[in-house]
Amino acid sequence: MGHGKNNFKRYGPLVNNSQRISCDYLVIGSGLAGLTAALKAARHGHVFVVTKKTADECNTQYAQGGVACVIAQGDTFDSHVHDTLNAGVGLCHPDIVSEIVRSGPERVRELEKYGLHFTRRGELSDGLDRNEADELDLGKEGGHTKRRILHAGDITGREIVKVLLTHAAQHPNITLLENHLAVDLVSTRHIEWQGENRCLGAYVMDCHTHRILTILSRFTILATGGAGKVYLYTTNPDVASGDGVAMAYRTSAEIRNMEFFQFHPTCLWHPDAKSFLISEAVRGEGAVLKIRRGGEHEEFMDAYHPMASLAPRDIVARAIDNELKRTGQECAYLDIRHHPETFLRKRFPNIFEKCLDFGINMARDLIPVVPAAHYCCGGVRTDVNGVTTVKRLYAAGEVGCTGLHGANRLASNSLLEAMVVAHNAVEHSLQEPTDDVHIPASHIPDWSFGDASDSDEMIVVSHNWDEIRRFMWDYVGIVRTDKRLERAKNRIRLIRKEIEKFYWDSIVTSDLIELRNLASVAEMIIDSAMARKESRGLHYNANYPPGDSSTKGKDTILRQPSKAEVWFE
Repeated sequence: MGHGKNNFKRYGPLVNNSQRISCDYLVIGSGLAGLTAALKAARHGHVFVVTKKTADECNTQYAQGGVACVIAQGDTFDSHVHDTLNAGVGLCHPDIVSEIVRSGPERVRELEKYGLHFTRRGELSDGLDRNEADELDLGKEGGHTKRRILHAGDITGREIVKVLLTHAAQHPNITLLENHLAVDLVSTRHIEWQGENRCLGAYVMDCHTHRILTILSRFTILATGGAGKVYLYTTNPDVASGDGVAMAYRTSAEIRNMEFFQFHPTCLWHPDAKSFLISEAVRGEGAVLKIRRGGEHEEFMDAYHPMASLAPRDIVARAIDNELKRTGQECAYLDIRHHPETFLRKRFPNIFEKCLDFGINMARDLIPVVPAAHYCCGGVRTDVNGVTTVKRLYAAGEVGCTGLHGANRLASNSLLEAMVVAHNAVEHSLQEPTDDVHIPASHIPDWSFGDASDSDEMIVVSHNWDEIRRFMWDYVGIVRTDKRLERAKNRIRLIRKEIEKFYWDSIVTSDLIELRNLASVAEMIIDSAMARKESRGLHYNANYPPGDSSTKGKDTILRQPSKAEVWFE
């Protein structure tokens, strides 16, 4: 659903074609984290929400599974914490995990107050009494020992975005700038300043006119989502080009654990399907993974993990990758044919119909699947309040790294984290002094194109875009080696030089901005992966057998200005 005809105020504060806007909060991104932050911040000041496409085009929109939350009798916070720590393989921060898990029920209640309807048991099964029918239908996904996934059919993310956008559209203090792309953060690095590095807002390009605005804000909240487009095959939408991480890095924010990129095990394999995700909830309802052996299809996950097809995602993705390479087959298969068609249509209406579009009936046919890049567990280093190492800059959602996920994200913990950290970020901002530092707006420069000119060599953009995504898939994918990483580093070093020259010589376009960010994030992933001399969680290096570790229990940290500066803490 587009939002060209909604009730959002557009360009309200822009007068006389001014290039400058001032606001209390600048939120970059319109997914769950961004909209949660905007709605809460709007109670305390004027909020601008910047999003580079329509407001509903975000990673949240494509989240099928749901929200992991302790809400059922028989489940406990300690159990959810234990499952999260177990999936994170020694790199989760236990205090962060505990706080986010325990904050879940209150944040879920807020979603319901906004009008989000989670699926009830009575909507899927007949013959239940009234109390049973009204109970939440809780899903179970890989790595969870209990049913605790609240969902709205199999389009949970879409329903969340719809509800939150409706409320944001009605709020007088929220202004949405659709089709606006953040070019860079404005910070005290842009002016002569001897004090603590702080964020002052962002330079933002109108994608239609290419005019670049200077948006100055008391607080800036990055909620730009992930970076799945850095890989050739991904479940992410095209907007997921790592913009927030790249901008924060250029502003000298610390970046953490970029080597841990989660590959979803079950992306629909079909020549006409563009990276359509088969939710982990399908395995939660009993689907098993199979590989073709001779004329039969046989289960294989029990040879890799005691939880078989419900093992954590990193293990399942590597298992499928290994089986495909070992057998030379193009895909594995999901088998959920033990359920009747009536149940599957009710539980997975969107997935069922999408599969039918490609000639696959889930109730009668095996579903062909392959792994694809899905979720970045690293990101801008923050605490549980979204506080970064740059003053007045917050990060929430996939762009941030709180320490919740560790070396591998537990399924459906991401929407939970997005809500909790976005809420906490606004609460934290209210404790910040309003007049601790005064920097006159006149000291902050507007964007200048300088001697840049329109380029007639845009083939450079498309060629580099394709090359980065392919060598990242081949060399920095599910299984890595020191030699592959070295090759990737050599390639990205040359490509980034080329891109930076092109960037400064040419008038910027949205494609060039995204390519620059994509290349920056690719190099961060490579540098972090080269620094980790072990196999752990989502980072599997064939040169370091599991258990052979010199960096056990430590995070990798990247920070400008020295791009070679990588350390563990």
